[in-house]
Amino acid sequence: MGLADVIINHIVYKNFKKDIKMTYLDELEEKSIYIIREAYSRFKNIALLWSIGKDSTTLLWLIRKAFFDQIPFPIIHIDTSFKFKEIYEFREQYAKEWNLKLLISKNEKALQEGMCPEKGKFQCCNALKTEVLKNTINEYKFRALLLAIRRDEHGIRAKERYFSPRDIDFKWNYQNQPPELWDLYKSGIEDEQHFRVHPMLHWTELDIWKYIYKEKIPIVSLYFAKNHKRYRSIGCACCCAPVDSNANSIRKIVKELMVTKTAERSGRAQDKEDSYTMQKLRSLGYM
Repeated sequence: MGLADVIINHIVYKNFKKDIKMTYLDELEEKSIYIIREAYSRFKNIALLWSIGKDSTTLLWLIRKAFFDQIPFPIIHIDTSFKFKEIYEFREQYAKEWNLKLLISKNEKALQEGMCPEKGKFQCCNALKTEVLKNTINEYKFRALLLAIRRDEHGIRAKERYFSPRDIDFKWNYQNQPPELWDLYKSGIEDEQHFRVHPMLHWTELDIWKYIYKEKIPIVSLYFAKNHKRYRSIGCACCCAPVDSNANSIRKIVKELMVTKTAERSGRAQDKEDSYTMQKLRSLGYM
């Protein structure tokens, strides 16, 4: 699909939406698809960062809808080698089923030297995620990455923008973010920079699950309760803990989220270590 086709389809899509009554989920979807297509039209070399969690899988679903099941760019999975086995099984099944151009990136050198969570959560995340991401961007010369972060997920992510520039050292200046008014997004870029594009900033955890239910999006089984426990946020098995829950279906998860007071990332180790760990990681180039 050429750029002209993407633009024409985008205009047709927006005009069509104006002619029908839109639901709240339709509006969330429309804005995200608009940002996805904007990013693809503005940058020559772009990719999606797929963690295989609920958010990035939903973003992948939206990208498939945006390009009519023919994703015109690569899908990156940063593999620490410490992920849940269910994540790897899901990746292999749907990478094949959805015909993805999958790039699997690892820091083999750090792993051979013994890097692991026992070395420290910050050090491990930086070596096995941030540094790998930097190397992947440099190797493939990506000008922009699509990520499925949300403002409600973590305090530091609330400072993000839809189009967020990174400097030559991949650092994010969270104290100097460009304003985004009236759907006008910054995309001017220096040769040494790249952009992180966040089409789902305006979604909430509850929105994600309602949309998954509506669209029947396949999702990793870890999210469903087993023996009165389930995961709300998944990643490396050694850094995630389940929460008490009896929600063994998407409908029950939606009902649970409408009343729970437990934070979504309460089971993530790097969040518990200290309140500034995520901010430090993200300022260095972490997702």
